[in-house]
Amino acid sequence: MAQSWDDMRIFLGVARGESLSAAGRALRMDPATVGRRISRLEQGLGTPLFAKSPLGYALTEAGQRLIAHAERAEQAMQAAQDAVTEGAGALSGQIRIGAPDGCANFLLPQVCAEISDANPDLEIQIVALPRVVNLSKREADMAIAVSPPQTGRLSVQKITDYHLHLAAAQSYLDRTGPIDSTQALRGRRLIGYIPEMIFDKELDYLDDFGLTRVALASNSVSVQFHWVRQGAGLGVVHDFAIPSTTGVRRVLTDEISLTRSFYLIRHADDRRLERMNRLAIALADGLRREVARLEALT
Repeated sequence: MAQSWDDMRIFLGVARGESLSAAGRALRMDPATVGRRISRLEQGLGTPLFAKSPLGYALTEAGQRLIAHAERAEQAMQAAQDAVTEGAGALSGQIRIGAPDGCANFLLPQVCAEISDANPDLEIQIVALPRVVNLSKREADMAIAVSPPQTGRLSVQKITDYHLHLAAAQSYLDRTGPIDSTQALRGRRLIGYIPEMIFDKELDYLDDFGLTRVALASNSVSVQFHWVRQGAGLGVVHDFAIPSTTGVRRVLTDEISLTRSFYLIRHADDRRLERMNRLAIALADGLRREVARLEALT
């Protein structure tokens, strides 16, 4: 039985969402319709593609064999669309970008707004997650990461370095006294990550300096930054975040200074798609410029 692209599209939706309801939301279809289409596909192929359980839909061995072919069909359809619209100039369609929340909160809004200005028919979605974005499940079309992945068929491009320093609100320093040496950190309230929720070793900032007790902790960079801004304590802060507020200043810049990097992660096959290549270039160029602009203001 020959399968249509629509069959493959629905199959991919269930494989990535691992449930009919998640697939229905992604595909903008009623979950019951998704279920009927999957049943019809399985009947046509003469084999189950999913093992159903209370935990959701898991690919069977046959489903795992099919998914690579379905993804190639997806790439072919996108390439066909690119070929039709090539030369039209502005980009269109939908793009979803996953990023750690520091990048998502303080950099991507400005960068994506500029890309949107240049491409008014393009729909841009930012997924801010305090964990690694799963591209294989199509949580995003491309992702920003703080360290390059070691597995998977992925394209990895270093975008830029960025810098972090220990910082505090001037109101906190006025209340507790100046910090002119590492000894002055004793007894200070520290702000940082919940230790067991640090999803990347590059985010384990305080441990580098032997500062292990965190009095105020969150898995969100934005929450940590707002604590610092409100004068609640000291925290390691992205230099590019500091210009977004007033009254926050870096301390011990010579003794405590960190350099990290952003990487652009894409599906390896997406390099054949002109639309995705153009978006990747615009995104990487925009992030480089924005990091440089904001860090120059600190």
